[in-house]
Amino acid sequence: MGIFDKIFDKLGFGKRRQIFTRTGGSGGGGGVFSGSNRATGGSSSTAPAPAAAPAAPVPMTEVDVMAKLEAMSAASSQKLNWKTSIVDLMKLLGLDSSLEERKELATELGCPADKMDSSAEMNVWLHKAVLTNLAKNGGNIPAHMLD
Repeated sequence: MGIFDKIFDKLGFGKRRQIFTRTGGSGGGGGVFSGSNRATGGSSSTAPAPAAAPAAPVPMTEVDVMAKLEAMSAASSQKLNWKTSIVDLMKLLGLDSSLEERKELATELGCPADKMDSSAEMNVWLHKAVLTNLAKNGGNIPAHMLD
């Protein structure tokens, strides 16, 4: 199970999820998001749908991420700045927030190589990438946190 899968599980997302990574663009965090299916457990390969009958889109169930994180924060004995810090967000979720784990998560989400050399740049990119992926999978993340 990947680190991002653990984040999904902690927040109550379903088993099927999309991981969106940035492609193209410059080092400023721009680029286009492209997605890949991700499932927990079982085989990851599925037979293609017949061309004559394309599969209907599966409706996403919205997960109230903000309410869950706010409740976790209120219950925590630590004062965590999870809204801007990937380290604090991971701590709030009860995950290992070590540099090694953050690098693994950044690799999983497709962090540009030039950001991997600076933990500060990687952390900023990673926080936005996690929130963006949560939002694209039905999480209610306010737009100002995705900019």
